[in-house]
Amino acid sequence: MLVDTGRRSVIRFGWTLVLGLFLGGLLTKLTEFVLPDGTASREFLLTSVDASLGPLSVDLVAVAFVLGPVTLTLNFLTLVGIAVVAMIVRSWI
Repeated sequence: MLVDTGRRSVIRFGWTLVLGLFLGGLLTKLTEFVLPDGTASREFLLTSVDASLGPLSVDLVAVAFVLGPVTLTLNFLTLVGIAVVAMIVRSWI
């Protein structure tokens, strides 16, 4: 085997996930802008689950930094974004 397909599939999965999250975030912001307040469709599309991690503090002798908190927000449109990017990646590659 000339190419390590296992490593390539992990990298492809990571990029698909990152681009899908960005597309889902964009769809969420567009939905917030377009749909009026109080509609059932807006509530369904924008209801989200949040997971957070952090803050992570690293203190070395010369450098100290803090990462976080990192928050992942998932809603229906985020999942749609991931699915759309996954279908595009699957059809192109």
